[in-house]
Amino acid sequence: MNTSTPALNFDPVLLLRAQGVRVAFFDVDGVLTDGGLLFTEHGETIKRFSTLDGHGLKMLQKAGITPAVITGRDSAPLRVRLQALGIAHVRYGTEDKAPAAQHILNELGLSWSQAAHMGDDWPDLAVMTRVAFACAPSNAHLEVRARAHYVTQREGGHGAAREFCDLLLVASGRYAELLQGYTV
Repeated sequence: MNTSTPALNFDPVLLLRAQGVRVAFFDVDGVLTDGGLLFTEHGETIKRFSTLDGHGLKMLQKAGITPAVITGRDSAPLRVRLQALGIAHVRYGTEDKAPAAQHILNELGLSWSQAAHMGDDWPDLAVMTRVAFACAPSNAHLEVRARAHYVTQREGGHGAAREFCDLLLVASGRYAELLQGYTV
């Protein structure tokens, strides 16, 4: 078993397209969760998040890529999870996602050519069609998958965001270095 060479490989064309990404926008429902909505008898929302995805978001931050979240919904569990992950750039309750993304880009002093986005449904298309690199989970709506540069093997809420993060880490040239920190 070779522990010095990463097992992960992506198409070099994809890596070139994603190479200059400095901010990665994420939708929540259908991307960071499986898209299902569970409600308690009191009407509170319960969400399930993948720890694989969470670790990927943390690794992006270590690599100097800013994760940002733009979501059409808002809930206490979501706020708790994003705070625990240290995600500072978040827009809740936003159906018109392109202006929200532009605002975050302005805050960071970045342009669309330095941005990536992962989304799963029509409200994500306005951002996906502007960024340098667009990604969709395998269970995203057909129209979204058709416009994505990369469609993950995994489904939303089940490691799809981690797969996207890993691709961005490889493209940034930081994946092997970060992995090495866990293997020594």
